[in-house]
Amino acid sequence: MNTDPLIATAEAVPDLSAPPLPDPPGRLYAIGDLHLSYKANREALEKLQPRPNDGLILCGDVGETPEHLRLAFTAATACFRQVFWAPGNHELYTLPTQKEGGLRGEKKYDECVEIAREFGVLTPEDDYTLWEGEGGPCLIAPIFTLYDYSFRPAHVKLENALAWAKEEDIEATDEHLLHPDPYSSRIEWCEVLLRRTEHRLSAAVAGNPELKLIIVGHWPLREDLVMIRLVPRFSLWCGTKKTEDWHQRFNAKVIVSGHLHVRRTDWRDDTRFEEVSLGYPRQWQECKNRGLDINDLLREILPGPENPPLNQRGTKWRQYG
Repeated sequence: MNTDPLIATAEAVPDLSAPPLPDPPGRLYAIGDLHLSYKANREALEKLQPRPNDGLILCGDVGETPEHLRLAFTAATACFRQVFWAPGNHELYTLPTQKEGGLRGEKKYDECVEIAREFGVLTPEDDYTLWEGEGGPCLIAPIFTLYDYSFRPAHVKLENALAWAKEEDIEATDEHLLHPDPYSSRIEWCEVLLRRTEHRLSAAVAGNPELKLIIVGHWPLREDLVMIRLVPRFSLWCGTKKTEDWHQRFNAKVIVSGHLHVRRTDWRDDTRFEEVSLGYPRQWQECKNRGLDINDLLREILPGPENPPLNQRGTKWRQYG
């Protein structure tokens, strides 16, 4: 037995020539509706804290301009190991200040995707990614679906839907700034997107039957999750009934969305639905008043909370994160 202390010390020195093993991926978080056109929200983003082993989902409405996207992607990729993004309606806006030179419709979306790729941010145009961190393995599937005005009462016909909303002085800005080019309407664009997304999700499930999916989009997939008390008829611009059963068809563990600016957690069947909006400054001012910041409002998607018993699966309103 070697008792020489110098030799023992030398043997204990680690081999520094071998590269260190990377830390395993950690948790997956999400936030949506950063709306970086607002100064208070840009200042909030500056406080994002590093979580170098974790992932972050940005599920739409980062802002309206390429500058807003670059701001968000710069901060997110500096703080997180992996970043995913799905577009909201605001990213697709062609602003009046852009006049005739502004990109419209599909070309505006393509520009957003290219900006994301500058930062290595994964989009609905990229292959779905295997998440092997806590709560995994799961496939992360960002999607882009739009809406088709079908979130409306049965007695309201499609041709009367906009008039029905205007009866309550409700009209989405989308009607003026979100152009469907090259399609004839947002409904037609939505149909194309749905077919494309269904095909990709079906292929993912067929190719990975043992894996659950984390489906990430901006618009809610189910009408029964849309509850906006102050503007209920805004539901027209909140999704499509054609995605009602996607959580079951596509083996989803969690569905992540934004758009409503109403943070909530719901369960349908064995799938957890998370609305993860930050929202406009006045909508999270009370959180600030309580000393909370953007880090407190990140929603943990994986591993996330355990599914409660069936008789306790009501809506959990998450005013403070």
